[in-house]
Amino acid sequence: MTELIPLASLPARFAAERPDAIAVTSASGDLTWGELDRRTNRIARALEALGVRANDFVTLALPNDACFVEAVWGIWKAGATPQPVSWRLPPAEVAGIVELANPPVVIAGPEIQVVGRPRLSVADLLAASDDAGPLPDRIALHANALTSGGSTGRPKLIVSNEPAAVMEGKISSWRVGPDSISVVPGPLYHSGPWGGAFTTLMAGGRLVVLPRFEPEAVLQAVATHRATWLYQVPTMMGRIWRLPDDVKAAYDLSSLQSVWHLAAPCPPWLKEAWIGWVGGEVLMELYSGTEGIAVTKISGTEWLAHRGSVGRVMSGEMKVVDAEGRTVPAGVHGEIYLRPGAERGGMPYHYVGAEARAQPGGWESLGDMGWFDAEGYLYLGDRRTDMILVGGANVYPAEVEAALGQHPLVLSSAVIGLPDDDMGNRIHAIVQPAAGLDLDDLQRHLAEHLVGYKRPRSFELIDEPLRDEAGKVRRSQLRDARLAATS
Repeated sequence: MTELIPLASLPARFAAERPDAIAVTSASGDLTWGELDRRTNRIARALEALGVRANDFVTLALPNDACFVEAVWGIWKAGATPQPVSWRLPPAEVAGIVELANPPVVIAGPEIQVVGRPRLSVADLLAASDDAGPLPDRIALHANALTSGGSTGRPKLIVSNEPAAVMEGKISSWRVGPDSISVVPGPLYHSGPWGGAFTTLMAGGRLVVLPRFEPEAVLQAVATHRATWLYQVPTMMGRIWRLPDDVKAAYDLSSLQSVWHLAAPCPPWLKEAWIGWVGGEVLMELYSGTEGIAVTKISGTEWLAHRGSVGRVMSGEMKVVDAEGRTVPAGVHGEIYLRPGAERGGMPYHYVGAEARAQPGGWESLGDMGWFDAEGYLYLGDRRTDMILVGGANVYPAEVEAALGQHPLVLSSAVIGLPDDDMGNRIHAIVQPAAGLDLDDLQRHLAEHLVGYKRPRSFELIDEPLRDEAGKVRRSQLRDARLAATS
Protein backbone atom coordinates (compact mmCIF):
# COMPACT_ATOMS: atom_id res chain seq x y z
CA MET A 1 0.00 0.00 0.00
CA THR A 2 1.27 3.44 -0.90
CA GLU A 3 2.38 5.42 2.14
CA LEU A 4 0.28 8.45 3.03
CA ILE A 5 2.23 11.68 3.47
CA PRO A 6 0.61 14.01 6.04
CA LEU A 7 -0.30 17.36 4.49
CA ALA A 8 0.83 18.91 7.77
CA SER A 9 4.40 17.73 7.05
CA LEU A 10 4.83 19.24 3.58
CA PRO A 11 5.82 22.86 4.43
CA ALA A 12 8.61 21.59 6.68
CA ARG A 13 9.77 19.12 4.03
CA PHE A 14 9.96 21.76 1.28
CA ALA A 15 11.44 24.33 3.67
CA ALA A 16 14.25 21.93 4.52
CA GLU A 17 14.98 21.39 0.82
CA ARG A 18 14.72 25.04 -0.34
CA PRO A 19 13.72 27.45 2.40
CA ASP A 20 14.03 30.57 0.25
CA ALA A 21 12.04 29.24 -2.72
CA ILE A 22 8.73 31.06 -3.23
CA ALA A 23 5.67 29.02 -2.31
CA VAL A 24 2.95 31.65 -2.79
CA THR A 25 2.79 34.91 -4.71
CA SER A 26 -0.22 37.09 -3.97
CA ALA A 27 -1.25 40.74 -3.69
CA SER A 28 0.46 40.89 -0.28
CA GLY A 29 3.81 39.76 -1.74
CA ASP A 30 5.89 36.59 -1.92
CA LEU A 31 5.85 33.91 0.78
CA THR A 32 8.74 31.42 0.90
CA TRP A 33 8.49 27.82 2.02
CA GLY A 34 10.52 28.66 5.10
CA GLU A 35 8.15 31.49 6.03
CA LEU A 36 5.08 29.36 5.31
CA ASP A 37 6.36 26.58 7.59
CA ARG A 38 7.18 28.88 10.50
CA ARG A 39 4.03 30.99 10.27
CA THR A 40 1.72 27.98 10.04
CA ASN A 41 3.34 26.44 13.12
CA ARG A 42 2.42 29.61 15.02
CA ILE A 43 -1.12 29.57 13.64
CA ALA A 44 -1.59 25.91 14.63
CA ARG A 45 -0.49 26.62 18.20
CA ALA A 46 -2.83 29.61 18.42
CA LEU A 47 -5.73 27.45 17.22
CA GLU A 48 -4.93 24.80 19.81
CA ALA A 49 -4.94 27.46 22.53
CA LEU A 50 -8.41 28.51 21.34
CA GLY A 51 -9.73 24.98 21.82
CA VAL A 52 -9.33 23.49 18.35
CA ARG A 53 -8.90 19.73 18.65
CA ALA A 54 -8.22 16.87 16.25
CA ASN A 55 -10.86 16.54 13.49
CA ASP A 56 -12.73 19.73 14.37
CA PHE A 57 -14.02 21.76 11.45
CA VAL A 58 -12.54 25.28 11.34
CA THR A 59 -14.47 27.71 9.16
CA LEU A 60 -12.36 30.26 7.27
CA ALA A 61 -13.67 33.19 5.25
CA LEU A 62 -10.68 34.90 3.68
CA PRO A 63 -9.88 36.65 0.39
CA ASN A 64 -7.62 35.21 -2.32
CA ASP A 65 -4.25 35.89 -0.74
CA ALA A 66 -1.38 34.14 1.01
CA CYS A 67 -3.31 34.38 4.29
CA PHE A 68 -5.83 31.85 2.92
CA VAL A 69 -3.04 29.30 2.35
CA GLU A 70 -1.53 30.05 5.78
CA ALA A 71 -4.88 29.50 7.50
CA VAL A 72 -5.50 26.18 5.72
CA TRP A 73 -2.07 24.79 6.54
CA GLY A 74 -2.30 26.02 10.11
CA ILE A 75 -5.57 24.12 10.46
CA TRP A 76 -4.02 20.95 9.00
CA LYS A 77 -1.07 21.26 11.38
CA ALA A 78 -3.51 21.48 14.28
CA GLY A 79 -4.99 18.15 13.12
CA ALA A 80 -8.27 19.79 12.12
CA THR A 81 -10.30 20.15 8.91
CA PRO A 82 -10.42 23.43 6.93
CA GLN A 83 -13.95 24.48 6.04
CA PRO A 84 -13.64 27.43 3.59
CA VAL A 85 -16.45 29.81 2.63
CA SER A 86 -16.70 33.07 0.71
CA TRP A 87 -15.45 36.10 2.61
CA ARG A 88 -18.37 38.06 1.13
CA LEU A 89 -21.16 35.96 2.65
CA PRO A 90 -24.07 37.81 4.27
CA PRO A 91 -24.68 37.13 7.99
CA ALA A 92 -27.59 34.72 7.42
CA GLU A 93 -25.50 32.45 5.19
CA VAL A 94 -22.56 32.56 7.59
CA ALA A 95 -24.88 31.55 10.42
CA GLY A 96 -26.28 28.63 8.42
CA ILE A 97 -22.86 27.23 7.57
CA VAL A 98 -21.47 27.76 11.07
CA GLU A 99 -24.47 25.88 12.45
CA LEU A 100 -23.62 22.90 10.23
CA ALA A 101 -19.86 22.96 10.78
CA ASN A 102 -19.88 23.89 14.49
CA PRO A 103 -16.30 25.24 14.45
CA PRO A 104 -14.61 26.21 17.75
CA VAL A 105 -13.32 29.33 15.98
CA VAL A 106 -13.88 31.18 12.70
CA ILE A 107 -10.89 32.62 10.83
CA ALA A 108 -12.08 35.79 9.10
CA GLY A 109 -11.78 39.54 8.91
CA PRO A 110 -14.19 42.07 10.41
CA GLU A 111 -16.46 41.98 7.35
CA ILE A 112 -17.72 38.55 8.49
CA GLN A 113 -20.23 38.57 11.35
CA VAL A 114 -20.11 35.58 13.69
CA VAL A 115 -22.27 34.97 16.75
CA GLY A 116 -21.44 32.61 19.59
CA ARG A 117 -17.78 31.81 18.91
CA PRO A 118 -14.47 33.63 18.45
CA ARG A 119 -13.63 35.25 15.11
CA LEU A 120 -9.96 35.97 14.50
CA SER A 121 -7.92 37.04 11.49
CA VAL A 122 -4.68 35.37 10.45
CA ALA A 123 -2.84 38.39 11.88
CA ASP A 124 -4.63 37.82 15.22
CA LEU A 125 -3.56 34.17 15.25
CA LEU A 126 0.05 35.03 14.45
CA ALA A 127 0.04 37.62 17.23
CA ALA A 128 -1.23 35.00 19.69
CA SER A 129 1.82 32.71 19.34
CA ASP A 130 5.47 33.34 18.52
CA ASP A 131 6.47 29.66 18.85
CA ALA A 132 7.44 28.62 15.31
CA GLY A 133 9.11 25.37 16.36
CA PRO A 134 8.26 22.01 14.74
CA LEU A 135 4.98 20.24 15.45
CA PRO A 136 4.07 16.55 15.28
CA ASP A 137 2.63 15.48 11.94
CA ARG A 138 -1.11 15.15 12.48
CA ILE A 139 -3.61 13.78 9.97
CA ALA A 140 -7.24 14.86 10.24
CA LEU A 141 -9.83 12.28 9.22
CA HIS A 142 -11.27 14.71 6.66
CA ALA A 143 -8.99 16.70 4.35
CA ASN A 144 -11.56 19.46 3.79
CA ALA A 145 -15.22 20.37 4.09
CA LEU A 146 -16.23 22.57 1.18
CA THR A 147 -19.66 24.15 0.86
CA SER A 148 -22.39 24.30 -1.75
CA GLY A 149 -25.83 25.81 -1.87
CA GLY A 150 -26.84 23.41 -4.63
CA SER A 151 -30.06 23.98 -6.54
CA THR A 152 -32.03 24.49 -3.32
CA GLY A 153 -30.07 27.48 -2.07
CA ARG A 154 -29.71 25.84 1.37
CA PRO A 155 -26.10 25.42 2.50
CA LYS A 156 -24.55 21.99 2.76
CA LEU A 157 -21.08 20.76 3.60
CA ILE A 158 -19.37 18.39 1.19
CA VAL A 159 -16.98 16.65 3.56
CA SER A 160 -14.06 14.70 2.15
CA ASN A 161 -13.87 11.16 3.53
CA GLU A 162 -10.20 11.09 2.61
CA PRO A 163 -7.65 12.00 5.28
CA ALA A 164 -5.48 15.11 5.27
CA ALA A 165 -2.68 13.25 3.52
CA VAL A 166 -1.51 12.82 -0.05
CA MET A 167 -0.18 10.21 -2.43
CA GLU A 168 2.08 11.02 -5.36
CA GLY A 169 -0.34 9.61 -7.94
CA LYS A 170 -3.05 12.03 -6.86
CA ILE A 171 -0.71 14.95 -7.45
CA SER A 172 0.47 13.92 -10.91
CA SER A 173 -3.10 13.60 -12.22
CA TRP A 174 -3.31 17.42 -12.40
CA ARG A 175 -0.09 17.62 -14.45
CA VAL A 176 1.79 19.56 -11.78
CA GLY A 177 5.19 18.99 -10.20
CA PRO A 178 7.86 20.74 -8.12
CA ASP A 179 8.76 23.03 -11.03
CA SER A 180 5.18 24.07 -11.74
CA ILE A 181 4.12 27.72 -11.53
CA SER A 182 0.32 27.84 -11.33
CA VAL A 183 -1.88 30.89 -11.82
CA VAL A 184 -5.25 30.62 -10.07
CA PRO A 185 -7.66 33.55 -10.56
CA GLY A 186 -10.73 31.78 -9.14
CA PRO A 187 -11.95 31.93 -5.52
CA LEU A 188 -9.96 29.48 -3.41
CA TYR A 189 -13.01 28.40 -1.38
CA HIS A 190 -14.47 26.71 -4.50
CA SER A 191 -13.42 23.16 -5.29
CA GLY A 192 -11.76 23.82 -8.68
CA PRO A 193 -9.45 26.66 -7.57
CA TRP A 194 -8.89 24.85 -4.26
CA GLY A 195 -7.79 21.70 -6.09
CA GLY A 196 -5.49 23.54 -8.49
CA ALA A 197 -3.91 25.71 -5.80
CA PHE A 198 -3.29 23.11 -3.13
CA THR A 199 -2.31 20.32 -5.51
CA THR A 200 0.38 22.64 -6.87
CA LEU A 201 1.63 23.34 -3.37
CA MET A 202 1.46 19.66 -2.37
CA ALA A 203 3.79 18.97 -5.30
CA GLY A 204 6.20 21.65 -4.10
CA GLY A 205 5.34 24.04 -6.92
CA ARG A 206 4.68 27.77 -6.78
CA LEU A 207 1.19 29.23 -6.54
CA VAL A 208 0.37 32.62 -8.04
CA VAL A 209 -3.04 33.55 -6.66
CA LEU A 210 -4.87 36.59 -8.00
CA PRO A 211 -7.14 38.62 -5.72
CA ARG A 212 -9.94 38.49 -8.27
CA PHE A 213 -10.50 37.60 -11.89
CA GLU A 214 -9.64 40.37 -14.33
CA PRO A 215 -9.09 39.27 -17.95
CA GLU A 216 -5.90 41.15 -18.73
CA ALA A 217 -4.47 40.55 -15.26
CA VAL A 218 -4.56 36.79 -15.91
CA LEU A 219 -2.54 37.16 -19.10
CA GLN A 220 -0.13 39.51 -17.36
CA ALA A 221 0.39 37.03 -14.49
CA VAL A 222 1.10 34.17 -16.90
CA ALA A 223 3.61 36.23 -18.87
CA THR A 224 5.30 37.86 -15.86
CA HIS A 225 5.79 34.66 -13.86
CA ARG A 226 6.30 32.36 -16.87
CA ALA A 227 3.46 30.23 -15.56
CA THR A 228 3.20 26.59 -16.62
CA TRP A 229 -0.34 25.91 -15.34
CA LEU A 230 -3.56 27.95 -15.47
CA TYR A 231 -7.01 27.41 -13.96
CA GLN A 232 -10.04 28.73 -15.88
CA VAL A 233 -13.81 28.45 -16.08
CA PRO A 234 -15.62 29.12 -19.38
CA THR A 235 -16.79 32.57 -18.20
CA MET A 236 -13.15 33.57 -17.68
CA MET A 237 -12.17 32.10 -21.03
CA GLY A 238 -14.86 34.10 -22.78
CA ARG A 239 -13.92 37.38 -21.17
CA ILE A 240 -10.25 36.89 -21.94
CA TRP A 241 -11.03 35.92 -25.55
CA ARG A 242 -13.07 39.10 -26.00
CA LEU A 243 -10.09 41.30 -25.15
CA PRO A 244 -8.85 43.25 -28.18
CA ASP A 245 -6.48 41.21 -30.33
CA ASP A 246 -3.60 43.61 -29.71
CA VAL A 247 -4.03 43.20 -25.94
CA LYS A 248 -3.97 39.41 -26.18
CA ALA A 249 -0.94 39.53 -28.49
CA ALA A 250 1.01 41.67 -26.01
CA TYR A 251 1.43 38.75 -23.58
CA ASP A 252 3.62 35.71 -24.11
CA LEU A 253 1.75 32.55 -23.09
CA SER A 254 4.31 30.11 -24.49
CA SER A 255 5.33 28.92 -21.00
CA LEU A 256 1.92 27.30 -20.43
CA GLN A 257 1.98 23.52 -20.39
CA SER A 258 -1.56 22.99 -19.05
CA VAL A 259 -4.67 25.16 -19.12
CA TRP A 260 -7.49 23.45 -17.24
CA HIS A 261 -11.12 24.45 -17.49
CA LEU A 262 -14.01 22.97 -15.51
CA ALA A 263 -17.03 23.90 -13.35
CA ALA A 264 -19.45 24.69 -16.23
CA PRO A 265 -20.09 23.69 -19.87
CA CYS A 266 -17.80 25.40 -22.36
CA PRO A 267 -19.42 26.66 -25.58
CA PRO A 268 -17.87 24.78 -28.53
CA TRP A 269 -16.91 27.95 -30.41
CA LEU A 270 -15.00 29.22 -27.37
CA LYS A 271 -13.26 25.92 -26.77
CA GLU A 272 -12.18 25.78 -30.39
CA ALA A 273 -10.81 29.31 -30.15
CA TRP A 274 -8.69 28.42 -27.11
CA ILE A 275 -7.41 25.23 -28.73
CA GLY A 276 -6.20 27.33 -31.63
CA TRP A 277 -4.59 29.80 -29.24
CA VAL A 278 -2.77 27.64 -26.67
CA GLY A 279 -2.72 24.24 -28.41
CA GLY A 280 -4.73 21.04 -28.25
CA GLU A 281 -2.36 19.26 -25.87
CA VAL A 282 -2.27 22.24 -23.49
CA LEU A 283 -6.01 22.81 -23.11
CA MET A 284 -7.50 20.23 -20.73
CA GLU A 285 -11.04 19.74 -19.44
CA LEU A 286 -12.19 17.83 -16.37
CA TYR A 287 -15.69 16.78 -15.31
CA SER A 288 -16.36 15.56 -11.80
CA GLY A 289 -17.82 17.52 -8.91
CA THR A 290 -16.75 18.65 -5.47
CA GLU A 291 -17.79 15.19 -4.30
CA GLY A 292 -14.96 13.62 -6.32
CA ILE A 293 -16.82 10.34 -6.95
CA ALA A 294 -15.60 9.79 -10.52
CA VAL A 295 -13.74 11.85 -13.11
CA THR A 296 -13.58 12.30 -16.87
CA LYS A 297 -10.78 14.13 -18.68
CA ILE A 298 -10.19 15.22 -22.25
CA SER A 299 -7.48 17.13 -24.08
CA GLY A 300 -8.22 19.71 -26.72
CA THR A 301 -6.85 17.38 -29.39
CA GLU A 302 -9.25 14.61 -28.35
CA TRP A 303 -12.10 17.11 -28.19
CA LEU A 304 -11.63 18.06 -31.85
CA ALA A 305 -12.38 14.43 -32.71
CA HIS A 306 -15.27 14.26 -30.18
CA ARG A 307 -16.63 17.77 -30.35
CA GLY A 308 -18.67 18.67 -27.28
CA SER A 309 -17.46 15.80 -25.11
CA VAL A 310 -16.02 16.13 -21.60
CA GLY A 311 -13.95 12.98 -22.09
CA ARG A 312 -13.80 9.37 -21.03
CA VAL A 313 -13.97 8.14 -17.46
CA MET A 314 -10.49 8.08 -15.94
CA SER A 315 -11.39 7.36 -12.31
CA GLY A 316 -14.41 5.57 -10.89
CA GLU A 317 -17.46 4.59 -12.95
CA MET A 318 -20.33 6.45 -14.64
CA LYS A 319 -23.58 5.36 -16.24
CA VAL A 320 -26.64 7.05 -17.75
CA VAL A 321 -30.14 6.08 -16.63
CA ASP A 322 -33.67 6.91 -17.84
CA ALA A 323 -36.56 8.33 -15.80
CA GLU A 324 -37.31 4.84 -14.41
CA GLY A 325 -33.72 4.37 -13.25
CA ARG A 326 -32.75 1.87 -15.95
CA THR A 327 -29.30 2.04 -17.56
CA VAL A 328 -29.57 3.23 -21.17
CA PRO A 329 -27.31 2.37 -24.14
CA ALA A 330 -24.86 4.69 -25.89
CA GLY A 331 -26.47 7.64 -27.61
CA VAL A 332 -29.47 7.83 -25.27
CA HIS A 333 -29.85 10.89 -23.04
CA GLY A 334 -30.51 10.52 -19.33
CA GLU A 335 -29.30 11.25 -15.80
CA ILE A 336 -25.64 10.57 -15.01
CA TYR A 337 -24.87 8.37 -12.00
CA LEU A 338 -21.39 7.86 -10.58
CA ARG A 339 -19.64 5.55 -8.15
CA PRO A 340 -16.03 5.33 -6.97
CA GLY A 341 -13.65 2.60 -8.00
CA ALA A 342 -13.07 -0.30 -5.64
CA GLU A 343 -9.59 1.05 -4.83
CA ARG A 344 -11.18 4.08 -3.09
CA GLY A 345 -12.58 1.87 -0.33
CA GLY A 346 -15.98 3.57 -0.33
CA MET A 347 -17.63 6.88 -1.13
CA PRO A 348 -14.99 9.67 -1.03
CA TYR A 349 -17.30 12.22 0.62
CA HIS A 350 -20.42 12.68 2.71
CA TYR A 351 -22.90 15.53 3.04
CA VAL A 352 -23.77 17.47 6.14
CA GLY A 353 -27.10 19.22 5.70
CA ALA A 354 -28.31 17.27 2.65
CA GLU A 355 -29.01 13.78 1.36
CA ALA A 356 -27.45 12.23 -1.73
CA ARG A 357 -29.61 11.20 -4.71
CA ALA A 358 -28.67 7.52 -4.76
CA GLN A 359 -29.33 4.18 -6.45
CA PRO A 360 -28.57 0.71 -5.06
CA GLY A 361 -25.05 -0.54 -5.66
CA GLY A 362 -23.22 2.57 -4.51
CA TRP A 363 -24.36 4.86 -7.36
CA GLU A 364 -25.06 8.55 -6.79
CA SER A 365 -26.18 11.44 -9.01
CA LEU A 366 -25.02 15.06 -8.93
CA GLY A 367 -28.09 16.04 -10.95
CA ASP A 368 -26.33 16.27 -14.32
CA MET A 369 -27.81 14.95 -17.55
CA GLY A 370 -25.96 13.59 -20.57
CA TRP A 371 -25.09 10.62 -22.75
CA PHE A 372 -22.16 8.43 -23.82
CA ASP A 373 -21.14 7.79 -27.40
CA ALA A 374 -20.11 4.36 -28.68
CA GLU A 375 -16.46 5.02 -27.79
CA GLY A 376 -17.21 5.88 -24.17
CA TYR A 377 -16.97 9.66 -24.44
CA LEU A 378 -19.38 11.56 -22.18
CA TYR A 379 -21.47 14.52 -23.37
CA LEU A 380 -23.27 16.75 -20.88
CA GLY A 381 -26.70 18.27 -21.08
CA ASP A 382 -27.91 20.45 -18.23
CA ARG A 383 -28.66 19.69 -14.64
CA ARG A 384 -31.85 17.68 -14.13
CA THR A 385 -33.52 20.60 -12.37
CA ASP A 386 -32.59 23.13 -15.11
CA MET A 387 -34.02 21.36 -18.15
CA ILE A 388 -36.99 23.21 -19.70
CA LEU A 389 -39.94 21.36 -21.26
CA VAL A 390 -41.37 23.43 -24.15
CA GLY A 391 -44.40 21.95 -25.88
CA GLY A 392 -43.17 18.44 -25.05
CA ALA A 393 -39.59 19.08 -26.25
CA ASN A 394 -36.57 19.27 -23.95
CA VAL A 395 -34.57 22.49 -24.10
CA TYR A 396 -31.20 22.66 -22.36
CA PRO A 397 -30.30 26.16 -21.14
CA ALA A 398 -26.57 25.69 -21.69
CA GLU A 399 -27.14 25.20 -25.43
CA VAL A 400 -29.12 28.44 -25.69
CA GLU A 401 -26.57 30.28 -23.51
CA ALA A 402 -23.77 29.05 -25.78
CA ALA A 403 -25.54 30.54 -28.80
CA LEU A 404 -26.12 33.81 -26.95
CA GLY A 405 -22.45 33.89 -25.95
CA GLN A 406 -21.33 33.77 -29.57
CA HIS A 407 -22.76 37.24 -30.11
CA PRO A 408 -19.88 39.72 -29.60
CA LEU A 409 -22.02 42.09 -27.51
CA VAL A 410 -23.31 39.50 -25.01
CA LEU A 411 -21.10 39.52 -21.90
CA SER A 412 -22.99 36.86 -19.94
CA SER A 413 -26.39 35.19 -19.99
CA ALA A 414 -28.68 32.78 -18.20
CA VAL A 415 -31.67 31.01 -19.70
CA ILE A 416 -34.68 29.89 -17.69
CA GLY A 417 -38.18 28.63 -18.35
CA LEU A 418 -41.20 30.70 -17.34
CA PRO A 419 -44.81 29.43 -17.33
CA ASP A 420 -46.69 29.62 -20.62
CA ASP A 421 -50.38 28.68 -21.04
CA ASP A 422 -49.82 27.38 -24.56
CA MET A 423 -46.40 25.66 -24.51
CA GLY A 424 -46.06 24.88 -20.81
CA ASN A 425 -42.91 26.96 -20.62
CA ARG A 426 -41.38 29.76 -22.64
CA ILE A 427 -37.66 30.38 -22.96
CA HIS A 428 -36.60 33.56 -21.15
CA ALA A 429 -33.08 34.94 -21.65
CA ILE A 430 -31.46 37.14 -19.01
CA VAL A 431 -28.59 38.97 -20.69
CA GLN A 432 -25.75 41.20 -19.54
CA PRO A 433 -25.07 43.26 -22.69
CA ALA A 434 -22.11 45.27 -23.85
CA ALA A 435 -22.81 48.79 -25.07
CA GLY A 436 -24.73 48.88 -28.33
CA LEU A 437 -26.47 45.49 -28.20
CA ASP A 438 -29.57 45.53 -30.41
CA LEU A 439 -32.21 42.90 -29.60
CA ASP A 440 -33.35 42.59 -33.20
CA ASP A 441 -29.78 41.83 -34.22
CA LEU A 442 -29.46 39.34 -31.35
CA GLN A 443 -32.61 37.53 -32.47
CA ARG A 444 -31.31 37.32 -36.06
CA HIS A 445 -28.08 35.87 -34.66
CA LEU A 446 -29.99 33.25 -32.65
CA ALA A 447 -32.06 32.29 -35.68
CA GLU A 448 -28.82 31.24 -37.39
CA HIS A 449 -27.81 28.99 -34.47
CA LEU A 450 -30.96 27.53 -32.89
CA VAL A 451 -34.10 25.79 -34.07
CA GLY A 452 -37.25 27.81 -33.46
CA TYR A 453 -38.53 26.13 -30.26
CA LYS A 454 -35.15 26.67 -28.55
CA ARG A 455 -35.03 30.40 -29.17
CA PRO A 456 -35.96 32.79 -26.34
CA ARG A 457 -39.41 34.33 -26.51
CA SER A 458 -38.53 37.08 -24.04
CA PHE A 459 -35.39 38.96 -23.07
CA GLU A 460 -34.30 40.80 -19.94
CA LEU A 461 -31.25 43.07 -19.92
CA ILE A 462 -29.33 43.53 -16.66
CA ASP A 463 -26.22 45.42 -15.58
CA GLU A 464 -24.31 42.85 -13.52
CA PRO A 465 -22.63 39.51 -14.35
CA LEU A 466 -24.87 36.46 -14.00
CA ARG A 467 -22.21 33.99 -12.97
CA ASP A 468 -20.21 34.05 -9.78
CA GLU A 469 -16.42 34.02 -9.51
CA ALA A 470 -16.39 30.26 -10.01
CA GLY A 471 -18.42 30.47 -13.22
CA LYS A 472 -21.58 29.10 -11.60
CA VAL A 473 -25.12 30.29 -12.25
CA ARG A 474 -28.14 29.32 -10.11
CA ARG A 475 -30.92 29.22 -12.69
CA SER A 476 -33.49 27.98 -10.18
CA GLN A 477 -32.93 31.04 -8.01
CA LEU A 478 -33.24 33.35 -11.02
CA ARG A 479 -36.49 31.67 -11.99
CA ASP A 480 -37.91 31.79 -8.47
CA ALA A 481 -37.14 35.51 -8.20
CA ARG A 482 -39.00 36.28 -11.42
CA LEU A 483 -41.97 34.13 -10.49
CA ALA A 484 -42.16 35.86 -7.11
CA ALA A 485 -42.08 39.28 -8.77
CA THR A 486 -45.12 38.43 -10.92
CA SER A 487 -47.18 36.66 -8.25
